[in-house]
Amino acid sequence: MAAIVPAPSRLAALTRLRCSIFQTSYNPTSARTGAKYLRARLRGPAMLKYYPTDLSVAQFNAFADNEWRMVDADEIQREKDVEDRKKRGKGAPKKAATKEDSRRNKKKK
Repeated sequence: MAAIVPAPSRLAALTRLRCSIFQTSYNPTSARTGAKYLRARLRGPAMLKYYPTDLSVAQFNAFADNEWRMVDADEIQREKDVEDRKKRGKGAPKKAATKEDSRRNKKKK
């Protein structure tokens, strides 16, 4: 007793219909589409949850009490460098107190 096998064209039509009903992609040649990777969950959000965020000294001091404050060596060095630049005349220019004191206004005259 031989089993009845449907024609390949009928099987292809059935597969095409099944894909349209269940909203899957019809790929009769089994070409690589990357659908497996596009369907996969993104890893970024899970990684962000796993690794803690970096907490800077300034952020820690913003939340800490006076007795728990930390010394920020980088900030102290930055302030010292700014002072040194100002002494040499390389600091940021002074801001104009009024509109008449501005450099742009002096240029126009």
